[in-house]
Amino acid sequence: MNCSISGEVPEEPVVSKKSGLLYEKRLIERHIADYGKCPVTGDPLTMDDIVPVKTGKIVKPKSLTAASIPGMLGMFQNEWDALMLSNFALEQQLHTARQELSHALYQHDAACRVIARLKKERDEARSLLAQAERQAPLPASAATANVSALSNGKRVSEDGDMGPGSKQMRPGVSESIIAELTECNAALSQQRKKHQIPPTLAPVDALERYTQLSSHPLHKTNKPGISSIDINLSKDIVATGGIDSSAVLFDQTSGVILSTLSGHSKKVTSVKFVAPSNVILSGSADKTVRIWQGSEDGNCDCRHILKDHTAEVQAITVHATNNYFVTASLDSTWCFYDLSSGLCLTQVEDPSNSMGYTSAAFHPDGLILGTGTTEATVRIWDVKSQGNVANFDGHTGSITAISFSENGYFLAVST
Repeated sequence: MNCSISGEVPEEPVVSKKSGLLYEKRLIERHIADYGKCPVTGDPLTMDDIVPVKTGKIVKPKSLTAASIPGMLGMFQNEWDALMLSNFALEQQLHTARQELSHALYQHDAACRVIARLKKERDEARSLLAQAERQAPLPASAATANVSALSNGKRVSEDGDMGPGSKQMRPGVSESIIAELTECNAALSQQRKKHQIPPTLAPVDALERYTQLSSHPLHKTNKPGISSIDINLSKDIVATGGIDSSAVLFDQTSGVILSTLSGHSKKVTSVKFVAPSNVILSGSADKTVRIWQGSEDGNCDCRHILKDHTAEVQAITVHATNNYFVTASLDSTWCFYDLSSGLCLTQVEDPSNSMGYTSAAFHPDGLILGTGTTEATVRIWDVKSQGNVANFDGHTGSITAISFSENGYFLAVST
């Protein structure tokens, strides 16, 4: 007797009370769970209507092909042929994939070679263009008609974007500026000689007892870190330059952020106050210097973007007149700027020196400039002639900071 669903001899036969038909138990249970009726007559059917039939153990007969040795050999031969055909198809697919991969790698290598050649040609063209611009004479009429065009420092509202790396003729440090610097030097030298140590100066033992009073997270947490700091003592305001490419003005008295100076595209490496004029200077690894004008409400507007350097700007130092400042860069040059116009008066480059500048500081009297280099050398400059007058060696690492003492007799250097 065969199952009414599968047509084969059931292993666990059951019979329907209503129709008397024979089924395989597992098949009829599933059919009743899905449809709830008899698969043959269509009448309603439940498991209560199913009665098991007790029979002896059923042994299924072997197929004819497995009943003899020739049949089994034929079956094995068919399976082997199918396996060989499948293996051949896989080898064909592997060969095709290898050819496609080889072609793709060849195209990638050729594209990389073309890109490298184009980059080399671009760099050579830029070098030739810069050399031609340096050698091209500037007409005298253009120099006298528009002095501001001699700088590739950028006025935000007026000048076009000249782009980093472009070289321009510099007007130089005029006789009137040298006279102003000399007059400032004479006045400060007289004051310095009469200067007495203030009684409020903290002694060494008091410094040893200093402890941290507070900590303020001023910059973005996804790029933490402060790379530079300056303090406006008259207003008790702190300026910080961060790894997050912004500078922050913080009121130490109230503990609130007055303004966030955004605009640089890379970390801010140096910030400086020009206190009397309420101006803040910021230098960045994006090769630019920005001049910010502050207001009484704490907001700051960017007045100038200076793009004279071709590498990271590492340091800014303000002259004692508060009318000029110097920037030092890893491109082995330092620039002397007029603060009010943002004009680069001169860009000093020593042809015999390939060292990048990492720090800079004016002497208190203003006629000497100190610069630190990447190769552990401190270079001293005469501001009036822009000549290198002395070099100090002895360190073994890149100079990270330099500072003249208040009386001008000492120079502190760190690496």
